[in-house]
Amino acid sequence: MRVAVVAVPPLLAVLALAAFAPIRAASRDEPFEIPKGTWARRMAGNKVEILPQTIRLTLGVHDVLLLRNLDDVPQVFGPTVIMPGQSFRLPFEVASTYGFACTAHASGQMNVVVDPNPEPGWERLRWRAAHWAEESWWTKEAQ
Repeated sequence: MRVAVVAVPPLLAVLALAAFAPIRAASRDEPFEIPKGTWARRMAGNKVEILPQTIRLTLGVHDVLLLRNLDDVPQVFGPTVIMPGQSFRLPFEVASTYGFACTAHASGQMNVVVDPNPEPGWERLRWRAAHWAEESWWTKEAQ
C-alpha cells in the first residue's frame, strides 16, 4: 500500500507535464512518399494504396504536408503537378477538412484534416495519448 502512495505523486507530475507542456516537433513537415513503380503497378492491375485516404495534421505541430514523388511519372495533387523526383510542400494555417484530387490514389481523391493545436489541459493530454498510441511522438519531439 505504501508503494502505491509513493508512486502517485510522480505519476501526477508526469500527467501534468503532458497536459500543460507545449507540443514541440523537430519539423512542421508531415512527409509522405509516392514510391517508384507506383504507376506501373497500378497499370498492371495491382491494387496500390500508398497514401492514406485521409491525412491528419495538427496546426502548430505538423501542419505542412510534404509529398515526394519518387515514381517515374508525374503525379497530380490538387492543382499541382509533381514531377518525378520533385517534392511539394503545402502549409496549412486554418483548421478544417480539405479535399484534393490525387492521382496517387485509386479513388483519385484524398482528404487532409487539419486539427487545431490542442489547448493545454485534458485536450492536450488526450492528443498526446492518441499520438503516443499511433507512433513514438516523444522521439520525434526530441530530434
